[in-house]
Amino acid sequence: MSGAYSNFTIVLPTLNEEKTIGEVLRRVQRMYSGCKILVVDDGSDDLTGEIVKSAGRENGNIRFIDRSALGLDRGLTASITYGILKSTTEYAIVIDADLQHPPEKIRDVARALERGSDLAVANRAEVTDWPLYRRLISRAFMYAGKVILFVSAKETCVDIFSGFFGIRRRVFVSTYSRNKRRFVEGGYKVLFDFLKCVDRGTLKISNVPIVFRSREFGTSKAGMKQGMALLRSFFS
Repeated sequence: MSGAYSNFTIVLPTLNEEKTIGEVLRRVQRMYSGCKILVVDDGSDDLTGEIVKSAGRENGNIRFIDRSALGLDRGLTASITYGILKSTTEYAIVIDADLQHPPEKIRDVARALERGSDLAVANRAEVTDWPLYRRLISRAFMYAGKVILFVSAKETCVDIFSGFFGIRRRVFVSTYSRNKRRFVEGGYKVLFDFLKCVDRGTLKISNVPIVFRSREFGTSKAGMKQGMALLRSFFS
């Protein structure tokens, strides 16, 4: 896709990402001229906010929102949902700020949306350095989630738990406004929460394969609490 990305908002949820957020912002600005960048923070106690605010002083398209300072409930799903709702462009693209998702693939997600897709999902075609137990747990949850979507005749995609996806904003806003209680805001699988609210055959969905890389900095936020939140998503 050529030209500016002024129709796109890149939504970056953060929680203590001081070691990576600066590099992510540099790459996105360099590769996607004109895009809006909205960093939605979940209460970082490191330098994440200062780094983003400094970048925002140099580029007016970068905004930082500290949800904890607003007294809002914490959670990855809550942060992403808030970011999409606060965006004003035709499309929103959600991507992690820890460099596990390659920013270079934003281009392919954006291209799929501009070609008519309502939802473009970056599916983890290859995952590097995951231990066997994590692969098995991930596959089990993925299978269970796809069964739930199939039985309930809802939309699906290759990677229903991807944290890297692009969407036509009005589609997300409309779906969320009708199904707020089905989104588990303290959870971390907002894409699944969205899909379970959309009847099969309603949307045009594209899949964009990516390599999902292991963290080089910081620690994973996944744990028992997030697993329980996903189970709540299955039954909400």
